[in-house]
Amino acid sequence: MVEDAKLGWEKIEWAQAHMPLHTRIRQRFEKEKPFRGQRIGVGLHLEAKTAVLILTLRAGGAEIFAMGSNPLSTQDVVVAALGEVPGIAVHARHGEPQQERLARIDQLLDFDPAVFVEDGGDVAWRLAERGQVPPQLVGICEETSTGVERLRALEAQGRLPVPAIAVNEAPMKHLFDNRYGTGQSVWDAILRSTNLLVAGKTVLIVGYGWCGKGLALRARGLGAKVLVSEIDPVKAVEAALEGYTVVDLEAAMAEADFVVTATGQPGVVGERELRRAKDGQLLANAGHFGYEIDRAALARLGQAFSARQGITGYRFPDGRTVYLLGEGELVNLALGDGHPVEIMDVSFALQALSVEHLVRHGRGLRPGVHAVPAEINAEVARLFLATVRR
Repeated sequence: MVEDAKLGWEKIEWAQAHMPLHTRIRQRFEKEKPFRGQRIGVGLHLEAKTAVLILTLRAGGAEIFAMGSNPLSTQDVVVAALGEVPGIAVHARHGEPQQERLARIDQLLDFDPAVFVEDGGDVAWRLAERGQVPPQLVGICEETSTGVERLRALEAQGRLPVPAIAVNEAPMKHLFDNRYGTGQSVWDAILRSTNLLVAGKTVLIVGYGWCGKGLALRARGLGAKVLVSEIDPVKAVEAALEGYTVVDLEAAMAEADFVVTATGQPGVVGERELRRAKDGQLLANAGHFGYEIDRAALARLGQAFSARQGITGYRFPDGRTVYLLGEGELVNLALGDGHPVEIMDVSFALQALSVEHLVRHGRGLRPGVHAVPAEINAEVARLFLATVRR
């Protein structure tokens, strides 16, 4: 365990050295202690860059309860390192079963945080199910598109009891994290896990939101022929004007060597589409939840086998084989290290400052989904520009 913690600290220190925004924010937090006497819950992908955010919040005086937002993205060495820090309780392990993870969500809420920061909306959804708000809770900070959609659904149902800041929708987040972070990190995970050439291949991007834009951009840069499937006609026009071929999803399955989903919707690549899959096709998901590619349909259609570490093959009765990367979970974290460090420095700077905003002003905000205050977005932009002008 001591050796695990040492490896974890090496990862954290590397990330910290390349997160100058957090260095500046942490220095201020250490002086001002904006979270003194406060508890903060964290339900994010537990890897090195998240650890830097947690340490920044701790530097501001907070007591922390941390859990993982996805069992396959939890890095046990990072958990071991954080577990050595007084005032930080970490409850997560790589590959933990769903029931264990759900129990962690209840533990986080029972911790009675003033704010919780999460990725995907599971904690907020459980809060609504329980129907009892922890006494100290003043707000939520949400990191992802999927999580924000779930928060808006709760708000529409009148079941969101506290203010929630949609960090994902801040321009400094979705313009850069979703496009450049996802674009680089997803292809990094695909390349390192498959060791296959992308140049000259056909790539099908399913969904042309900010993440899809980044995925398509990087696929083109790698030399692929890029197809885009998008049900929103305006986004489809944008893809066409960017020079991509806009296609019908089911028909394009017969042509694509790589299929990457980024829609946030369940079962987008379902049995009907999988029946059309090209022999040797690689399937990867870049959306938050592992349900965009229908794994149950794959199991019905083909015989599963281990093709390579992190890759499951499915052999169909007619001899075709398709390959699912990272069990269909968020591939850049299931099979990679997630977004580049500098990208997460920006995103987590927005989180840290949004947490501070809720602690200071949350009691005065109405329950519901709120934008990141413009002054926070501008401050993060100024901090970022200061680092690139050095």
